[in-house]
Amino acid sequence: MTLSDLLIAILAGLVQGVVEWLPVSSQGNLSLVLTLVGTDPAVALQLALFLQVGTTLSAATYYRHEIQTALAAVPGWRPRAAYEEDNALASYIVVASFMTGVVGIPLYIFAVDLAGQLTGGVFIAGIGLLLIATGILQLASESGGMDGHTTPTLADSILVGAVQGLAILPGISRSGMTTSTFLFRSYDPPAAFRLSFLLSIPASLGAAALTLLSAGGLPGIRPTAAAVALAVSAVVGYLTIDALMRVVERIPFWAVCFGLGGLAIVGGGLVSVVV
Repeated sequence: MTLSDLLIAILAGLVQGVVEWLPVSSQGNLSLVLTLVGTDPAVALQLALFLQVGTTLSAATYYRHEIQTALAAVPGWRPRAAYEEDNALASYIVVASFMTGVVGIPLYIFAVDLAGQLTGGVFIAGIGLLLIATGILQLASESGGMDGHTTPTLADSILVGAVQGLAILPGISRSGMTTSTFLFRSYDPPAAFRLSFLLSIPASLGAAALTLLSAGGLPGIRPTAAAVALAVSAVVGYLTIDALMRVVERIPFWAVCFGLGGLAIVGGGLVSVVV
């Protein structure tokens, strides 16, 4: 591995570790960064999908207790019990992941080449506007003293899973789409982020598997460089999750929405200009 390969791997890991959890498309932004440093655009798109494995490790580590609870409930999972508290998390992950595959796999097979040629800035800015609107609604609802939902229902699992499937397309923010959907369904903000991050685990593993199958192996990267990029994205991703959850728990969420939404709008505009 050359010094150039090492630096690019570290850069890719840093970008992936931070932007995966923000309402900006990690796939679109990482593809753009890799392209700007000389990576072939098609390879950059595949790498962006593959490197989500690193942040998947972050989420799996951060939410290891929730995952253990979900796995313990899977053997006894029954469709009619989807609303029961003891297995609601397992039901949510299973149902939402299935819907993500139903929507995302056909999009990957039939439309990813076309989507790679589209400007993602409009999508990113749209998510920003959605989050700012969510912040306004959240600010208005605080005076009512209403508690948000924390346990996903079967209907919400289907809806959020289908919405996440759209994020296989470059420029669409996975975390922005799923978190915004939960918020507009009146979920508690920390719960919305937690459920979004948990759902990223099977989705990211599935996207990485699709990439490896379609590319016939690691897409245009040396194994040592891939290991470095994955390690950096995992460490940075864990720290980013922790920081974001602390912010969500301590700062009024309407302010978080305004801040992240503004970031998304600016990022979308920059992507549109560059692309």
